[in-house]
Amino acid sequence: MQDFMDTLDLAFRLVLSGDRDLAEIVLLSMRVNCLAVLIACAIGLPSGALLAVLRFPGRTALVVLVNALMGLPPVVVGLLLYMLLSRGGPLGVMELLYTPWAMIIAQVILVTPIVTALSRQSISELHNEYDEQLRSLDLRTYQVIGTLLWDCRYNLLTVALAGFGRAVAEVGAVLIVGGNINHVTRIMTTTISLETSKGNLELALALGIILLSISLLVNLGVISLRATAARSAYA
Repeated sequence: MQDFMDTLDLAFRLVLSGDRDLAEIVLLSMRVNCLAVLIACAIGLPSGALLAVLRFPGRTALVVLVNALMGLPPVVVGLLLYMLLSRGGPLGVMELLYTPWAMIIAQVILVTPIVTALSRQSISELHNEYDEQLRSLDLRTYQVIGTLLWDCRYNLLTVALAGFGRAVAEVGAVLIVGGNINHVTRIMTTTISLETSKGNLELALALGIILLSISLLVNLGVISLRATAARSAYA
């Protein structure tokens, strides 16, 4: 028990010390995760809205496929992306392997189905509620989608949060395509895995504390926004 408390104390001291290497890992993690989630939302939110609004042959099969892709195994994604980006692969000429961009691409592949499926569900429920009113206004499809996205924006923040949670916790795929190279592609989750295996529990725990703190702050931010929206609706 004493060893655990000592390790925890050292971890908190490391977090509060402003260690340069620690800060570099955290900042790279946030850049990779945030950019991946932004790209995934830019793809997934409109795609989810289209699946919710449009009716076309094969739609049901596409919805089933998107839902199934929510459970993509990260290591399989990492392996396939590694093969594509390696020198012998079709995208090897781009020289993206073992760069932050390779990690971003891997996370976009993993997060986009989650954003698409969850946004489709939220927008579909709102579309059913608004259907008659939207029909009476004789709006074009893009206008309907724009209206639904705007009115569903606070629910979609929760969807984005779910995507962020998936991205920030990712290890397997980013480790394969990023290589966990010091000062280049070393992010929080891969560093925690590495330092734990080396027995450097202070650094691993310090990064774990930061990771949990970031997730908590993001959750509090979304809850605050939803509460503000609810108050505005009843004002």
